[in-house]
Amino acid sequence: MKTVVVDAFGGDHAPQAIVEGCARALSEIADLRLILTGDENRLKEEAARCRLDSARTELCHAPEIITNNEHPVQAVRSKKQSSVVKAMELVAHKEASVMISAGSTGAVLAGGTFIVKRIRGIRRPALAPVLPTLAGHGVVLVDCGANVDCKPQFLQQFAVMGSVYAERILSLKNPRVGLLNNGAEAEKGCDLTKQAYALLKTQTPVNFAGNCEGRDILSGDFDVVVCDGFAGNVALKSVEGMAAMLMKLLKRELMSSARTKLGALLAKPAFANLKSAMDYHSYGGAIMLGLEGGVIKAHGSSDPASICAAIHQACAFIDGDVVEIIRNNVQAIAADAE
Repeated sequence: MKTVVVDAFGGDHAPQAIVEGCARALSEIADLRLILTGDENRLKEEAARCRLDSARTELCHAPEIITNNEHPVQAVRSKKQSSVVKAMELVAHKEASVMISAGSTGAVLAGGTFIVKRIRGIRRPALAPVLPTLAGHGVVLVDCGANVDCKPQFLQQFAVMGSVYAERILSLKNPRVGLLNNGAEAEKGCDLTKQAYALLKTQTPVNFAGNCEGRDILSGDFDVVVCDGFAGNVALKSVEGMAAMLMKLLKRELMSSARTKLGALLAKPAFANLKSAMDYHSYGGAIMLGLEGGVIKAHGSSDPASICAAIHQACAFIDGDVVEIIRNNVQAIAADAE
């Protein structure tokens, strides 16, 4: 039985959307056990409304909530009874293998680092969302915001962790790893990327495919793209914004006349497929790689389908034994460096 804990009071639509997503996941995954953290009275109401399987669901009372307006580290340290902290503690104490939260990103990062804690040898954990590509499979972007200031060795570890995740979760054999840069040539970039390039090319047990320009992230030519958290967050938000803009422009143009409306009606299945292909929420949330347990940051606006997808992602993470494989690979890098 796989045990996943969900912060039921994190996110824009909590707790309703969170509990509904949990109910969906329980109906789809037979060997799943869920623990929901949050105000117990509200959770009981939502559990009854959604008809949660009580035999496979546990409610953990956590009356406090950490908001996006609070200082993450201070809030994690002072609000011990918050839903996100309680969820983190369950993972740290091995009562659950993975936790999921759509709440404050800062609180999730702080809790992951200080409560769940890093795998021995990991210098920095990294947030790694999966984005859709033209090739039809996802690309793992590591890091998308956890580490603004990085050293070359951090990017080296990001490459190893991202490669393990792509292989175990996305079923991509010998995943191609790219280094986000402002040009494809080896000599391009700043000191950080130049030094990281040398490490990835000669001292890292991954399939390094060279530099990846921003326009190529979604091309399908790379399975993992490594970068510092500043560049990664800009890239991620740019992709999100561009996808939203394209869908709005497309809808506006299709509704502009009777002729285009008729064409839209005829092409409706194609547009539905396009929307589905561009929906990165279908991959779940951003996994925080490098910790002694699974921590998934779901989007703040997650709906029930997104939460359900994140729970499927959590189960795949458990089945893939990702933590142990990352641990072994990091030890191998350390041994080679000695």
